[in-house]
Amino acid sequence: MIRLRWSLWSASTFLVGFTVSGAQTAAKRAEDPQGTEQGSAVVRKSYPAALVQSGDALFQQNCSFCHGRDAGGGQGGPDLKHSKLVTEDVDGGKIGSVIRDGRPQKGMPHFDFSDPQIASLIAFVHTQQNNALTRGRRGVDVSDLQTGNAEAGRRYFSGAGGCAACHSPTGDLAGIASRYAGLVLEQRMLYPKDTKSTVTVTLASGQTIKGTLEYLDEFTVGMIDPMGVYRSWPTGDVRYNVDARLNAHVELLNKYTDEDIHNLMAFLQSIH
Repeated sequence: MIRLRWSLWSASTFLVGFTVSGAQTAAKRAEDPQGTEQGSAVVRKSYPAALVQSGDALFQQNCSFCHGRDAGGGQGGPDLKHSKLVTEDVDGGKIGSVIRDGRPQKGMPHFDFSDPQIASLIAFVHTQQNNALTRGRRGVDVSDLQTGNAEAGRRYFSGAGGCAACHSPTGDLAGIASRYAGLVLEQRMLYPKDTKSTVTVTLASGQTIKGTLEYLDEFTVGMIDPMGVYRSWPTGDVRYNVDARLNAHVELLNKYTDEDIHNLMAFLQSIH
């Protein structure tokens, strides 16, 4: 029996790694480019060009598919140039922590980068923020997501990733690259938020009822039964078991390497 808080359904997007400030913050920065708002100057640190270039290359390969090539945000990833977290980051500790640990609950995997690599990413992101007032915003191109090895992705799909336990290239995934492209496909791979789980409820009488999970918290479990009717019970009065297909995707967010994601994406893009 599974007792859990059904918090997964509260996630509204896949790939949110940083806290994004609103348009009001951006407007204030435009009025106050030296960062002296409220009388306190913000130190805009500069970085060696070689370090920024190294971070740029690493960002394009691993981050641009979500955050855009210039870190200005994409269709599913936030604008890092106007991120409150980036603004408040002084020595790289906040950005570095997010890169190393990820934010699985929001769909962002961790990255196994070395300290020098993380330092270069920090230099690039801060430099992009410093230049934000003079640069435009660019989205995510399909080409940004075509950097992996399809054969390696196929092996991961059938092996370490465990994807083949629920999916098949000739079954539910047949033609997926023709139906979805670019970031939309990437998002469905990492966090398919429209996936429904199955729940089996066992009543005190021993009768079992199986349906699509519709609601679950500490007090109530609800389902849409095979007749299409919503039914619910107090969790203390029944036993229930949730076959949460979505959980497998969520658990992988803590296991993926950046190479795994690129390769698996390349494999999915080959399934026409």
